[in-house]
Formats: sequence, structure tokens, C-alpha cells
Amino acid sequence: MKNTHTTNTSKITLYLLHLIVLFFLTTTTSLSQEQPHIVKSLPGYPGDLPFTLETGYIGVGELEQVQLFYYFVESERDVGTDPLLIWLTGGPGCSVLSGLTFETGPLVFNLTESSLESKIPKLQQNPNSWTKVASIIFVDSPVGTGFSYATHNEASKSNDTLQAAHIYDFLRKWISKHPKFMNNPFYVAGDSYSGITIPIIVQNIIQGNEIGLSPELNLKGYVIGNPVSERDADANEKYKFAQRVSLLSDELYQSAVISCNGDFVNVDANNTKCLRYLQVMEQDIKSINGGQVLEHRCQYMSPKPVKKLSLHKYSKRYALLEKGKGCRDYYLLTYSWANDDQVREALHIREGSIGRWVRCNFSIPYETNVQFSLEYHKNISTKPLHVLIFSGDQDMGVSYLETLKWINELQIPTSDDWRPWFVDGQVAGYVTEFSISSSSPYQLAFTTIKGGGHTAAEYKPRECRAMIERWLSLSPL
Repeated sequence: MKNTHTTNTSKITLYLLHLIVLFFLTTTTSLSQEQPHIVKSLPGYPGDLPFTLETGYIGVGELEQVQLFYYFVESERDVGTDPLLIWLTGGPGCSVLSGLTFETGPLVFNLTESSLESKIPKLQQNPNSWTKVASIIFVDSPVGTGFSYATHNEASKSNDTLQAAHIYDFLRKWISKHPKFMNNPFYVAGDSYSGITIPIIVQNIIQGNEIGLSPELNLKGYVIGNPVSERDADANEKYKFAQRVSLLSDELYQSAVISCNGDFVNVDANNTKCLRYLQVMEQDIKSINGGQVLEHRCQYMSPKPVKKLSLHKYSKRYALLEKGKGCRDYYLLTYSWANDDQVREALHIREGSIGRWVRCNFSIPYETNVQFSLEYHKNISTKPLHVLIFSGDQDMGVSYLETLKWINELQIPTSDDWRPWFVDGQVAGYVTEFSISSSSPYQLAFTTIKGGGHTAAEYKPRECRAMIERWLSLSPL
């Protein structure tokens, strides 16, 4: 005889599970059907925005449990024919708001009229925005970055390959909702840690196009600035760079190379001589700003250690920065801006989706599961791609030497050797071009940005704007 109580309990459990699944599917469907929003004005910006800004979410992954937030800015020149870019920031875990307001986007903070005490910092147009020549989708990725979030705890976990898969999923869904951009030349772009994921994304797109996944993306190439390529390569090239720019003596560096057998990463714990040299070298450079060796070493990742500044004091500190004597603590303005209720309402941020916004969320459960991105560059180096790699030449953390090293490992012949290029008659950097032949489908240009740091577009916006405009138009730098 059946246990009636057990049977009834089982039925109730099944019914409750059915309701939960039904609720979840209904919620997911409603999220996926939510339309993007055109933002006409933003708190802190005077008047209506002089460009088209759209914000929204795209659900990706299993059951769309990952909701990626994006800002989309249409080209301010010719929307119909100008290229379409996706822009990714590094970290992993740093919000793309940095790209939007400090690097390639159409807005910058008005530092002379903003203070850390301002309820809403002031914004103004960026005259060197890349949106002058291209439409750009700025995406908070991976999940847990910026305003992107997961609807389930398990979905909050990510890694390099999963993030790349999510971005490809995002792009196919985004282009389906914006079919007028389907024929625009498309480029995957970003900087810093996105140097790991961008070639994976490009490979995913190529493979998807080849097997006929719809919609097909009109991929033309990719762009990476100050790219991380190998997680453990920094030490070798960091010290080499420091010696080149006179932060380490030649004698000390050469002695360390000999004692450590040229490897500062995989050091024998019993090699005391090598360890001693490493300790001395690290001591010599520890007070240097690794992101820009010519500027002050400052704490700016979190607003906690910085006291509130009056408008007068803040403007004074900005004036010092302009003279090369101050700190780039303007990053802190993003905290005041992005955490303001009016700003979130204007951007149409889903209520309750995240708590406090942070510029770089290094607490996300993220696995760095790709050691070296070189294999992905090699996999796609036979494809018809237009590639630009650029590095600020004052970046010690991810130096141009490290970037040139892996580019040379691609074993693509040099077609145009190291030469200067100019903006307004002044040297803006040095460019080298690589291709198997003049008719090779894969064309790669590497350039330094003179005086640039990590990342170059923030430190040298005018030069980087000239660089991308010329490169996208297939003109020599």
C-alpha cells in the first residue's frame, strides 16, 4: 500500500519545482525581450547628448543567466558605412566605463569643474573619441564587471574561454537586434587583459562564420592596446624594459641575466645569487609607477584612502597633473557618478541587479585558464584579417618589448621596418608592419605610442585618435 503522505509530498514538491521553473523561464524571457534604451541626456552633462547613446542588456550563456550590460555609441560621422567596433576593458573585472570616459569613448570628466565632493561629477565631450570615425559597443565583461550580473550564483563564475564564448554569443544577439549594422566592417577591440580574450573571440567568430552560424559577422580584424598576452611573462620583460629606460643599471641587469640564466620567472629556489639580484632589482623599481614610468606612483583603485577634496583643491591637483606633478586620482569620480541613483535611472540599470558599482571588481570568481594567447593568434594568422597592436612606450607593467616578443614568435616577415609616424609634424610613435607578402590575407601593424602609458589611449588621446582613423581607412600611420 502506498504512503499517501509521501505521495502528496512528492506531488507538492513537483508542483513547486514546476512553478519555480515557470517563474524562471518567464523572467528570463522577459529579460531577453527587453528593448534597448536610447539615452538622450546624462546627469553631469549640460543639455542633450550630441551623439546617439544606447544602453541595454544582452543575455548570454545557458538560459541567459549572464546579463551583459553595454553602452552603444553610433559613429558621429557616417553610421551607414563607418566600421563597428566592440570595446573590451581589462582586469579581468574592470568596467568598460573606463573605456567610455577615459580612453576611446565620447565623454570625459570635466576635471576643472568636478570634485570628489560633487554629487554628480561634470562631463564634457571628448574631442579625440574614436566614435568620431566608428560606432562602438562598450561591454562590461566578464559577468560581475561593472553593471553586468548573473541571475544565478553558479552563472557568476567565468574564465578566459567562457568569457570569449559569452562575447561571441553577445555579438550574434546584438547584431540580430541591430540588423542595419550587419554589413558594416566589424572589429574586435580592447586593451590590457583583453589581449588574452580578443584572439579567442576572433577565432570563435571565424569558426562560427565558417560553419554558417547566423547571423554572420562581417569580421575584418582586431585591435589591442597594451595587450596582456602571457600571464607569467611580465617579470622577464619588465626588468629588460627597466634597464632600457635607465631604471636599472646595465651592470646589475646583466649580472641578473647571467645568474638567473635569462629567466626571472621560473627561478630555482636554491639559486641564492639570482634571488638576491631579483630582490635588488625589485627594490630599485618598486617606487616607480609601472603603468607610466614618467608619472607619480599613486593609489587610485579605490576611493577609500583618499580624503574628500574641495573643488578648489581638486582643481589645483588637476593643474599639477597637467604639469606632470600630480596623480590621476580622477578615476575616483567614476564611483560618485556610477553609484548615483539619477545616473542609474538615466542608464536604465535594472534595480537590484548589482550593489555598489566599482571600477575594477577583482573579487569576481574568475579563472585565468589561458596561459598564453599566442596559439590563438597563430590559429587565425592565415585568415584575411587586418590587425593593429599598439603599446604606450612608457608602460613597464605590460611593456612594448613583451608585445614585440610574441609578435615575432608568429614568424610573420616584416614588410615595413621600424619607422616613425607623425601627428602635427611631431613623432607620435614607431610602427612596424608584418605580412607574409603584399597579397597576404593577414596584415599586422605594431606601433608604439610615444609617451603613452597603460593604457595608451588615456595618456595620448590625440595620437591614438589619429592612429585609429588612419588605420581603419587603410592608410599608412
